[in-house]
Amino acid sequence: MVFPIGAPNDAFAKLFIGQSYLAPLSTEQVGVFNVTFEPGCRNNWHVHHAKGGGGQILVCVAGRGFYQEWGKPAQELRPGDVVNIAPGVKHWYGAAPDSWFSHLALEVPGEEASNEWLEPVDDDAYLKATSREV
Repeated sequence: MVFPIGAPNDAFAKLFIGQSYLAPLSTEQVGVFNVTFEPGCRNNWHVHHAKGGGGQILVCVAGRGFYQEWGKPAQELRPGDVVNIAPGVKHWYGAAPDSWFSHLALEVPGEEASNEWLEPVDDDAYLKATSREV
C-alpha cells in the first residue's frame, strides 16, 4: 500500500469492533484520511447528515472489505472501487473476516454536516453479510 497505515484509531475505538488505524493525509480544503481495518474490523452503523452537500466518498486502496447500506445486501470492496455515500444513508463498512482493508475517506463539504453513530454491527449480522457469495 502506498499510504501510511497511521496510528491506532483510539479516539473512535468505541465506534468500531476490532482495531482500526487512521492516517490523516490532508486536513485542508477537503479532509482525506487513510483508514485501515484489521481482519474482521468494522465500524458501527452510522449516518452522515447535512442540510446541503455533505456525505462521504470511499476510495478503496488495499485488501478486501465490505460496505452495506441499511436494507440492502453488503457489497464486496477491492482496491480501485469507489463508494459514494449520500447524506442521510445509514451504512457501515470494514474489512473482510480474512483480510486487512484500507480506504481513503474523503469528507464531502456540507452545510451543517454531522455524523450520527448508531448500533454496532454484531458478529452474527457481520458474518451473514460477509459470508454470502459476492
